[in-house]
Formats: sequence, C-alpha cells, structure tokens
Amino acid sequence: MTGPVPMMINRQSLSQRLRSYIPPHEIQVTPSLVGRLTRVVGLTLEAVGCDVTMGSRCLVSHSQGGHVEAEVVGFDGAKVFLMPLQSVDGLKPGATVVPANHDKGLWVGSGLLGRVLNGFGEPIDGKGPIDTDACHQAGADRVINPLKRKPVKETLDVGITAINGLLTVGRGQRIGLFAGSGVGKSVLLGMMTRFTEADVIVVGLIGERGREVKEFIDEILGEEGLKRSVVVASPADDSPLMRLRAATVTSQIAESFRDEGKDVLLLMDSLTRYAMAQREIALAIGEPPATKGYPPSVFAKIPKLVERAGNADQGQGSITAFYTVLTEGDDQQDPIADASRAILDGHVVLSRTLAEQGHYPAIDVEASISRVMPAIVTPEHLATAQFFKRIYSRYQQNRDLISVGAYSMGSDPDTDFAIERMPHLLQFLKQGLTEKVVLPDATLRLQRAINPASDNPPAGTNTSSGRPAGPAQTLGGRDRGANTTATV
Repeated sequence: MTGPVPMMINRQSLSQRLRSYIPPHEIQVTPSLVGRLTRVVGLTLEAVGCDVTMGSRCLVSHSQGGHVEAEVVGFDGAKVFLMPLQSVDGLKPGATVVPANHDKGLWVGSGLLGRVLNGFGEPIDGKGPIDTDACHQAGADRVINPLKRKPVKETLDVGITAINGLLTVGRGQRIGLFAGSGVGKSVLLGMMTRFTEADVIVVGLIGERGREVKEFIDEILGEEGLKRSVVVASPADDSPLMRLRAATVTSQIAESFRDEGKDVLLLMDSLTRYAMAQREIALAIGEPPATKGYPPSVFAKIPKLVERAGNADQGQGSITAFYTVLTEGDDQQDPIADASRAILDGHVVLSRTLAEQGHYPAIDVEASISRVMPAIVTPEHLATAQFFKRIYSRYQQNRDLISVGAYSMGSDPDTDFAIERMPHLLQFLKQGLTEKVVLPDATLRLQRAINPASDNPPAGTNTSSGRPAGPAQTLGGRDRGANTTATV
C-alpha cells in the first residue's frame, strides 16, 4: 500500500528572497585618505596624511561646520602645502583635510556674454544662473605648437587713432600696455572694448580695487560694451590663489570662443598683479626670491599665460591680447615689465607727463612699438608712420631749446618742419573718450598731420603746446630771424 507523495518545500534564504525583489546594484566605494591640519602660517596651510597631487583641491573642515576649499601648491616630505581660496578664520589644529575627488570645471559659451564672473567662473552680477545652452566644459591648460599657429597677417581695428595709425595691431597679436597708476589704462581699455571690431571681448580684472571693478563695468565699459563682453573680476582682497585662477579662467574663456572661430579681444588688467599673486604663494611656501623679491616661478608662469593667446590653427579664430603692466614710479626696468616686454609682440607706453598735461590718451609714441606692424600694413602706411615718429622725436629732442628761444629758425630743416607740423601731430594723437576712429580714417588723419598742404592748424596757442611757428613769430621774446647765436 502506497501513501500520498509528500510535497517538496523550496526553502530560500533571506538574501535570495531579497535579491528576487530588488534588482542588484553594485556599489563601488573608493576609500580616500583623510589628512589632518598641522600648521597654519600666514596664508599657507600644512597638512599630513593626504594622498593628493599637485593642483588638486581639498576641503578643510571648519569649526563652525562647513569647510574651506584649498589647493595643493607644494610638498615637503610628508607635509602638504595648501593655499586657501577663502578666509581661514575658524580653522583649528587637527582639522580634517579631505581630498576633493571631483572637479567643477568651467562652463563656457555664448551664455557668458554680458555677465560678470569670479575666479571660479560663477556669476556675481546678480542676474541669475548662466544659460548653459551650447556650453561645454573647458579642458586643462593646452600647449599650441608654435609651428601650427596661423601667422599674423590681418589688422584689427581697435578704434584708437594713435594705435591704428602708428602702432597698428594685428589679429592674434599679444601687446603690453605699460603705465603707472592713474594715467588712464582703464579708460583706454574701456574705449577699446566699445570701439573694437572683434567679435567677443573678454576682460580680466585681476587684483584691482573693488571700487574700480564697479566703475569699469558701469561707467567705462557701459551697457553697450557689456553686451558682447565677458568680465572676470578678482579684486585685491581675494586670496592670491583666487587671483591666479581668475587669470586662468579669463584665458580659458577666450580660448573657447577662439575654438568656435571667433576673433576675440582679450584685455587683462593687470599682468603685474598676476605676478604679485604668484610671488605671495611662492614666498609663503619657502621659494627663495631671485630678482627684486620675485621668485623664479613668477617668470616661468608669465610666458605660460601669455602664450595661451594668439592665433590658433588655420581655419580657427584668434585672440588679440592686451596685458597691462604696472611700472612702479614709471620705471620701465621693473623686472616684471622687463620680462613681459621680451615675450610680447609690442608695447604701448602711457606717459605720466602727457597725462598731467591733459593729453589723452597719454600714449608715448616714441617709447611704443608694434612688432607686427611691418607685416600687416602697406609700405606707404609704414613709411608715413616712421616719418611721423621721426619729426615728433626731433621736436622733443629740441623742446627745451625751442621753449627758451635758443633755437634759430633755419638751423636744421627737419627741426623747422617739426615745429611747423607739431600742432597737427598733437591733434592727431589726441582723442575724445566717446570718439571712435576707424583704421582707414586714422590712416587718412596720419597723412594729413604730416602734409603741409593740409588744412590750417588751430590758432591761439604757442609752439610748445601746439601752434606752428612762422618766421615772423618770436620765441622767448626774441625774433627767430635775428637770433643767430644759438643753433641745434
């Protein structure tokens, strides 16, 4: 007799049953070493126990919660040197230092036009978030093969008479603006942003006064100039690392527009403040000074920043860059000025003497030069500019003799001609703040300034300030024709 077949019960473990309900997920956890803060000296943070690389970011815990972002700037054995991007108030010994495994990156594109950003690339103008349509993430620093760069063969109209006529700028040129404080650098930059024919203007205000940043955006740049501009501002009260990052962000934004095939005008004010920020960091981590208090790393970073501008490959856009350089006490032999002059494609020098005389823009045409001008202008234009500089320089060499009446007319034909044409030369060099002079008009004015057959010069001024001297006029109370005792 056979009984009923017993029912087989399929027993499952709890884990098996849970897997049947929830799809499997593999969670990969990468453990990271957490260091601790051991020392804070000035602007430098020292930490141990961190597995980080040069240039990586770390988060230092704050006593009141939150964290302070810092960047790795050096090593000394097991010690890691960090430079904070924010205030270090509230940090305490033994605070945790966590490596940041993510990078925010920099989003660029047409949505940046008309916006003001900080060193992180974040908006600070209160206009809301940036429109990220058609934006992409900019990569790391790129090195362009110099043999693949498109040569500078085209002119760029900046709307300034003296620059267009005597110091013609080419597309892709890197030029320096050398001046002391208070001689009109910012005003000249603002005029170029409004008058230039470039597609996009990128302005970097590095280490300037906060009030000057506001004035530059509202008054000098204006609403019309801001529409096609991107402003990156890092005032003087920012950390030195933030100022360095702001300069890098400015170059990255300009590179992104250049990659799109656009002609970019890059204005960075100033290269000296950038060098000073690097000096603060280098001295804080123990790098010895080499030249007038500047460590060698400063002179290594300046060419890397400047070489990012210029032309790209054939078929791509260009970056025409103006870098302002502060010459302390109008000292043209300042180490930063000397190093910048050697790696730039020309320099425009602003004279304090001309500024004190009310001569704006205060461009010293004798001390200024454009290295690419012979390759981008016609031979006639180049010859006219050289002749202009020659007669202008001849007048300046004999200015003291002329002002005291010690020069006798007829002693030197070139000096006589310079005295006659000097008011026209000065009129050519001066320009109103709202006056735009395109390149063809500047060339025409240049020819008229040195052509004796041009219109009559303005009357009512003396020779030292702009009146041509006729034979019947007197200098220093003596008739020129009768004065035969002094010659040039």
